[in-house]
Amino acid sequence: MADQEQCTFCAIVRGDRPGWTVFGDEVAVGFLDARPVFKGHVLLVPRAHVETLTDLPVELVGPFFQRVRAVAGAVERGLAAGGTFVAMNNRISQSVPHLHVHIVPRNRKDGLRGFFWPRTRYQDAAEAESYAARIRAALAPGAEEAAAPPAAC
Repeated sequence: MADQEQCTFCAIVRGDRPGWTVFGDEVAVGFLDARPVFKGHVLLVPRAHVETLTDLPVELVGPFFQRVRAVAGAVERGLAAGGTFVAMNNRISQSVPHLHVHIVPRNRKDGLRGFFWPRTRYQDAAEAESYAARIRAALAPGAEEAAAPPAAC
């Protein structure tokens, strides 16, 4: 219980700390990283406090990664990104001890190289909210089907 009370991400999940939320349900919550690699960088966390992937109950692994998949698609569609970089640390390089998946919008020649992650900031709350709103809209029911390419022959 003490871990949850001290955890920055648990505070965002509870609404006790501000965050630009893009997704939330009974399994997971997604919000913009305050220091994004690229604007629109989302952190997806399990709603329950667990520190690492191996701490996540087996029955939540599939449902959690279904949310990762959905948010990755929404980041691409909502931000017109060419793709996403999806990553997770376990203990080493994990700045907040709460399981979280980074979903970073990517485009060709965007300058990201290897595992060096330069960070940026949003100009202000309005700019951050505009990115969050675009991702939320891409998560809306029917958004994925509307953006789907035609089926291959």
